[in-house]
Amino acid sequence: MGGGPVESKDVRQFSFSDLATGWSFRQSDSKGAAWLPVQKIPSTVQQDLMDQGIVKDPFFNFNELEAGWVGTESWVYRTQFNAPALDNQSKTVLVFEGLDTFAVVRLDGKVVLRSDNMYISHRVDITNFVKLTARHELEIEFDSALFKARQIQNSHADHKWTCFNGEPARLAVRKAQYHWGWDWGPLLNCAGIWKPIRLEVYTARIAELRTDVVVSCDQKSATLKVSAEIEDNHNDELRVEFKISFKGRTVSENSCPVLAQSGAFTHMRIDSPSLWMPAGYGTQDLYDVQATLFSQEKELHSESCRIGLREIQLIQENDSHGKSFYLRINGIDIFCGGSCWIPADSFLTNITPERYRAWIELMVPANQKMIRVWGGGIYEHDSFYSACDELGILVWQDFMFACGNYPCFSTFLDSVHQEAMQNVRRLRHHPSVVIFAGNNEDYQVAESAGLTYDYADKDPEHWLKTDFPARYIYEALLPDIIRKECPEIPYHPGSPWGDGKKTSDPTVGDLHQWDIWHGSQEKYQIFDSLGGRFNSEFGMQAFPHLETVKSFIQDEKDLYPQSRVMDFHNKADGHERRLATYLAENVRTATELEAYIHLTQLIQCEALTYGYRGWRKQWGEGRRCGGALVWQLNDCWPAISWSICDYYLRRKPAYYAMARCLAPVAVGARREHFDWSVAHAREPRYLEWQVWAVSSRLEAVIVDVEVRFWSVQTGREIKDRIVRRGVELTPNGTTDVARGVIDNENEVPHVLAVKMWMDGAVVARDMDWPQPLKYLHFPNRNVEVEVRGKEMHVRTERPVKCLVFEERMGYSLSDSAMDLAPNDEQVVHVTGWQQEDEPLRWTYLGAGEQ
Repeated sequence: MGGGPVESKDVRQFSFSDLATGWSFRQSDSKGAAWLPVQKIPSTVQQDLMDQGIVKDPFFNFNELEAGWVGTESWVYRTQFNAPALDNQSKTVLVFEGLDTFAVVRLDGKVVLRSDNMYISHRVDITNFVKLTARHELEIEFDSALFKARQIQNSHADHKWTCFNGEPARLAVRKAQYHWGWDWGPLLNCAGIWKPIRLEVYTARIAELRTDVVVSCDQKSATLKVSAEIEDNHNDELRVEFKISFKGRTVSENSCPVLAQSGAFTHMRIDSPSLWMPAGYGTQDLYDVQATLFSQEKELHSESCRIGLREIQLIQENDSHGKSFYLRINGIDIFCGGSCWIPADSFLTNITPERYRAWIELMVPANQKMIRVWGGGIYEHDSFYSACDELGILVWQDFMFACGNYPCFSTFLDSVHQEAMQNVRRLRHHPSVVIFAGNNEDYQVAESAGLTYDYADKDPEHWLKTDFPARYIYEALLPDIIRKECPEIPYHPGSPWGDGKKTSDPTVGDLHQWDIWHGSQEKYQIFDSLGGRFNSEFGMQAFPHLETVKSFIQDEKDLYPQSRVMDFHNKADGHERRLATYLAENVRTATELEAYIHLTQLIQCEALTYGYRGWRKQWGEGRRCGGALVWQLNDCWPAISWSICDYYLRRKPAYYAMARCLAPVAVGARREHFDWSVAHAREPRYLEWQVWAVSSRLEAVIVDVEVRFWSVQTGREIKDRIVRRGVELTPNGTTDVARGVIDNENEVPHVLAVKMWMDGAVVARDMDWPQPLKYLHFPNRNVEVEVRGKEMHVRTERPVKCLVFEERMGYSLSDSAMDLAPNDEQVVHVTGWQQEDEPLRWTYLGAGEQ
């Protein structure tokens, strides 16, 4: 053979362009009708129709009803684009990150893609198209998911279609299930291009970048297996350069050849690693991993991700309470106090990265450690998880199945497998993602419907033949993907689920505790006694603030608590009865709207306090409770719901109550519960009380604790205070501080006011009140709120229950929903305050009583 020089090849570098502009749309069957412009892509049909003035804002008044027709129609979108210049080795790919949901894609009139899963992305090679002509038309037609779902349901009549919320046909469709309406959200069945579309040109690319992290037992080093999956369109020798950087400094790098079948991979070591920790337990340091693909010396493509170095353990061990369920991160046991998350908008494309960040930022000052991405929404946007990474919020990630008996016909399973694979690969590098769960409440549906679930049967093929075939998804398909794709992240078959026992079993797994509000509607004062090993759902409804109510009510005559439009914006079954029950049992009811709002917020505040305060106490009692996640952090529209912050990110009083219960060092006080309704308002002679302290600090701290006893009516002390000095708090645990007895015959109704100091500064307060609050009288509290610069100094002459400040947009308060003891001044810091601003309005329980 000749020995002449090898001819070099011009290899094209990866390039892409977003197809975000120039789109128009119309109904599919409206031939001859004008095409309407689309303001932005991604979007939804409903939003595009609102932009054109064809549909009124469904969040306002009763407009949701008028917008329902949109989900029953088919819609078509189109745009044009110019073909990129190609060489002989290059290929052109259209990438569809997400189409909602039944979509037929045509390029120059030819079908190039059919999609029926909202959660799946698609790559379509269009090289042959772009070589033919210079300009192309792209058209996407969306069928009604509502009608398609019903067709699929009818074609599988042998399956038992049963569910909570929405209609059973939704189970047939891989689409955000809350679009069918839920007990906190509207029925707005969306369609459209809900994620970006782009045009890629390349000869080779990095199709997948993976990092598997192992932290050494002594935490002095970390080993990373870094791999790159390569898509290659030519035969040149390729190599990948891997680089790991920390705060702009390279800490490890390596170069590897691309092997034909396995891509490129290497092991990289980091000495003295900076570990990623949850907020409050350390820093959230992140490492940048970059993989760059080369052909000879020419760079073709580069991919990168940010990772955290951490070890996750889900501790499930037999103990005196049953079987534990809690997380250990880098060797530290974490009490996972936090919230459940639903999609933050009915129209997903309206949630910006900045809004995602604002939501997660709310959690940090509230001392929350975990957010649970609920299974009836979506695998969230990358910016959601990035915010959690950067702010130290742990993510419990459900797979997208909720409240139903899902089918398992072959095409459905194939689609679910692809969906799970893609999304696990997308999320696995985020250090915040610490547990995957198979579904939300599907095992509860199986129980309620009497479906077959034989835990002793371990043959997955048998499961597919039962009337509960989705067990195959949760206990075979999904865990297999987790084992292969991210074995370091724990997997849990469902929420709730506990080793095959009933989902209401409090001794194992996680628990959804809805016997308060739903179910038997127990008194919220016993919340802690109803919990399990991990309470992943519980809650109490409350109205949002008045400004939010006014945002969705058109006519002032409807501004009263039981107006039709008010009920329309509360989707929970029987909410009238439940709200009325908890109000009537605990407080003197009101009819004036602003007072009524305050009362519902007070009830929510009290209920969550009893839950979080008691369950966190149990954390230090042999890890009896591993975490508590309130239902829910947020809303998808302006509504009355269980959220602790409303659609506009306005904090409800319960937000502040949670922050106090979950503080790094907190104190708790409570008297023994006595059911006044069963006893017909007769008081027991004696009630025991106790005071304790909890600490998430990893070292012992010394505190002083004071307990005082104040008459509710007069504000005078009824007996000597109790002082405990030099109390050493158990690290990451609970410490008993004081106990006593209330003599109801000889002592007037009084509060137990507890205050705790550390290093001379007050670090925690708590106040226990006689129950129910409706029996108490609150004359002449003499509350004063003095504004000093950006501080509000609050004091009172008599005990005050739940002093709540106005939540004004642009402001942020350090505290609210405060209980006040006589002569104990508290200071609220106000961010956003301007000197010329009007003082914030405020109220408290019994504010109008004389």
